[in-house]
Amino acid sequence: MEANVEQGPAGDVVENTPGEKIDDLLYTTNDYGLDLHERVVELEKKVKEQGDELMCMRTAMADVVRRLGDVESKKDTRKTTSRGGSAPMRAVKDSSGMLNQTLPSKLSVPNGTSRHKRPPTPDSKRRSYGGGSSSGSDKLKRWSSADSGSFPAGSAKKSSSLTNLSGRRSSTSGPNKDAEFNAEEGLVRIYMRGRPVTVYVPSDVENFDIGSKISAPAEKLKMEWMYGYRGRDCRSNLHLLPTGEIVYFMAATVVLFNVEEGLQRHYMGHNDDVRCIAVHPDKVTIATGQVAGHDKVEGKPHVRIWDSVTLNTLHVIGVGSFDRAVCCVGFSKFDEGVSLLALDESNDHVMSVWDWRKQKKICSTKTIQEPVLAAEFHPLSSNQIITCGKSHIYFWTLDDGKLTKKSGIFEKHDKPKYVLCIAFADNGDVISGDSNGNIYIWGKGNSRIQYAVTGGHEGPIFSLCTLKDGSVLSGGGKDRKIKQWDRNYSSTSETAIPEATGPVRVLCQGKGDDIYVGTTRNTILHGDIGGDFVPIVQAHTDELWGMAIHPTQPLFLTCGHDKTIIMWDSESHRPLWTKTIEDSCQSAHFHPSGEVFAIGTTTGRWIAFDTQSKDLVTVHTDGNEQHDIVRYSPDGNYIAIGSHDNYIYVYAVTENGRKYSKVGKCSGHSSYVTHLDWSADSQCLQSNSGDYEILFWTASTCKQITSSSSMKDTEWATFTCTLGYPVTGIWPEGSDGTDINSVARSNNSNILATGDDFGKVKLFKYPSNRPKSASNAFSGHSSHVTSVDFFKDDSKLISTGGKDMSCIQWKIEPF
Repeated sequence: MEANVEQGPAGDVVENTPGEKIDDLLYTTNDYGLDLHERVVELEKKVKEQGDELMCMRTAMADVVRRLGDVESKKDTRKTTSRGGSAPMRAVKDSSGMLNQTLPSKLSVPNGTSRHKRPPTPDSKRRSYGGGSSSGSDKLKRWSSADSGSFPAGSAKKSSSLTNLSGRRSSTSGPNKDAEFNAEEGLVRIYMRGRPVTVYVPSDVENFDIGSKISAPAEKLKMEWMYGYRGRDCRSNLHLLPTGEIVYFMAATVVLFNVEEGLQRHYMGHNDDVRCIAVHPDKVTIATGQVAGHDKVEGKPHVRIWDSVTLNTLHVIGVGSFDRAVCCVGFSKFDEGVSLLALDESNDHVMSVWDWRKQKKICSTKTIQEPVLAAEFHPLSSNQIITCGKSHIYFWTLDDGKLTKKSGIFEKHDKPKYVLCIAFADNGDVISGDSNGNIYIWGKGNSRIQYAVTGGHEGPIFSLCTLKDGSVLSGGGKDRKIKQWDRNYSSTSETAIPEATGPVRVLCQGKGDDIYVGTTRNTILHGDIGGDFVPIVQAHTDELWGMAIHPTQPLFLTCGHDKTIIMWDSESHRPLWTKTIEDSCQSAHFHPSGEVFAIGTTTGRWIAFDTQSKDLVTVHTDGNEQHDIVRYSPDGNYIAIGSHDNYIYVYAVTENGRKYSKVGKCSGHSSYVTHLDWSADSQCLQSNSGDYEILFWTASTCKQITSSSSMKDTEWATFTCTLGYPVTGIWPEGSDGTDINSVARSNNSNILATGDDFGKVKLFKYPSNRPKSASNAFSGHSSHVTSVDFFKDDSKLISTGGKDMSCIQWKIEPF
């Protein structure tokens, strides 16, 4: 589209045809880079999640009523028994060793065993999407709830269990009991939300003392690499430092990436999502703002000011002063950075100005209830601030500790729905880009348009960047073009970035003619205006669940709800290849040969691919719900698929993972399957479920092993189950059974890694078989940690975040 440059009246208007108008309506991108069709899909997803929440709440209430009925019936039974009216009932023990409530008779289950069916439990954070169980109305659906101050609607940061609606504890369960050890039977009983979970002590353990404490391991984690960049819903978050590093953020980590040397450094002072960043005029001091976190004190929204050379925190600003999140920060420039502005993502979008060195607030004011997308000090004035957002651009003046504003006057020019970005010309003019694709130049010191470039882009302009030579770069959303404008605002050159990387989110000038581009699909590109742009940072664009370590090479793959599979090289920290499939991905695992890997999806399908060629090997459908776990046996002769429909599907595998034949399905769980492990001899399986069951199976027959005590000495090839004897100590005090999402035992069986709902990766000694074992905890993620696993040589560990879409590579070091 040819740019129409004007100075005065607007140019001629070309009337679109009805079909073109409909296309513009459907595919015009909004502030988040989503067109109308995508927004409708997001809203439909949100409505489905809310329906799942209501179902969960109704079922939980029914469970409460049932429990009350049980209590009343027990009272009646005691009265009747005391009068000699009936024979006493007897206790029944299920296959996990749990002593259930007294029952008048045995209940039959499909595999022929006698087992009390425990009431369902509200679903955990561990799996936030997918419908409920199809095997009965008494089984709960998974559900999620949005957390304010993070990702756009439909992509909430964290999903939550029902207990979290009223705090961390369930009002119906009461506080958890302390763990118990029965020496006669050789069992340990821990409690989750008041329910007993029984595990058996192995025969070679003598003089077991449940009261003794296990110290933290001698190993620690050091962040080696953060994979990803947050461009989907943040802006102005990519800057170049004098060291040659680009600085940006992902999850709760700020990354300083030296592209030439291929090295990263990390500032890790935050404890939840970083939302904004600003660089001081001295090019060393950096301010970053975060959302509300888990910590009761420092978890409140605040701004951290830190040194980019030493990575030391200098000041913490505004703890307790912000409501939801700090969405914009900026240093004053004219007075050498004395002041700092911060914008609160509250309903009124309160803007405050601080003397950051004294940690003293100078003033604050409400801006507007509509979204505010950018706020900056004018570079040639110490008391002027410009803000922009939905339907406005404001020019603020700071005088005598008070902020007053003037609204930008569009006069005869089209007033846009959004003013999306601002920049400053070297003569002090303010330059704005809007959702109509227009660039307006506002004269220094006034609030009127001095010059206009209409139709600068087809669709919204997401970023403006003033270069050192005085020219201006603009980045388009819909057209994905980067255009360069001279001082007279005439277009001199343009280029388009690849469609796969998404629209431009932010532009940053590098060394010489280099340009760095952040995109709405969480990618950072590097190139120049006259050449090609190549990705240097990539990430997933939706919730991340699946992760698998290659059995022999320094590779790993990740997959998520964005339907994308990425194969990563852990040494170069670059993707070897990416592949998009039809379904959202939930789980992944490599065949022991490393030649094939399997992906579990959210639709009931699981798919095997060739590792090198990415070619399809096989595809199978089992049920219509998500497959939360896929696991090959150690000898490669079986694959087990744990599903949200409560079943484990087992297939025989031949020809090095290229041929599959169904053995059967393991039926016995009364809730969805959360974790499973193979025995070292590939003959047996152990599995956990959403209602805290531990069951065991014979793989070749898919029959349940009803005697849990007979499995106590079994050697397991891996230990990823969150319930079991070696992991009884990983649960924090007061846990409701949903706090820990993932577990991995090191290959040398010395340490145990966990990922929890609070963004922490923890290391425990293995086995962690005493309650409340000590651990070493490490931050970096901002969302629930969905997966952790060790490389074959135990030198590194990979962890993935759910809603934060991040992937972290950790180096294991001695303390």
